[in-house]
Amino acid sequence: MIVKEFYPVLMVDDVQGLAKFYVANFGFVERFSTDWYVHLQSASSPTCNLALLRGDHETIPPGRKARSGGIVLSFEVANVDHIYTEMKARGLPIVVELKDEPFGQRHFMTTDPAGTLIDVITPIDPSPEFEGFYQS
Repeated sequence: MIVKEFYPVLMVDDVQGLAKFYVANFGFVERFSTDWYVHLQSASSPTCNLALLRGDHETIPPGRKARSGGIVLSFEVANVDHIYTEMKARGLPIVVELKDEPFGQRHFMTTDPAGTLIDVITPIDPSPEFEGFYQS
């Protein structure tokens, strides 16, 4: 697997408040922002990214919803379909089947042996209702 980008996604209660904290104190800028998800990127190091996700959002599989303290590790790859097939063949648990999301990603979720959620993603074009949430 060739990983194009890796960043933590923290599941939190106050997405916007925590985003403001990282922007103000650690030099991040918002690259995508909704009330339930914010993607931050370091202004000085574009390979340094952090995401914040509301812990009760619908994309979190049943039984995995969390508040502050939860984490999802996201791996952005060039071909999520290929990785999905490989991981299924290896017997990794698939907790969210491969699917397209209207906010601009094709992904599936698995877990590591400790139970940490792992989201494997390939960006796709967002649906029209989500295009306006992206900042250039």
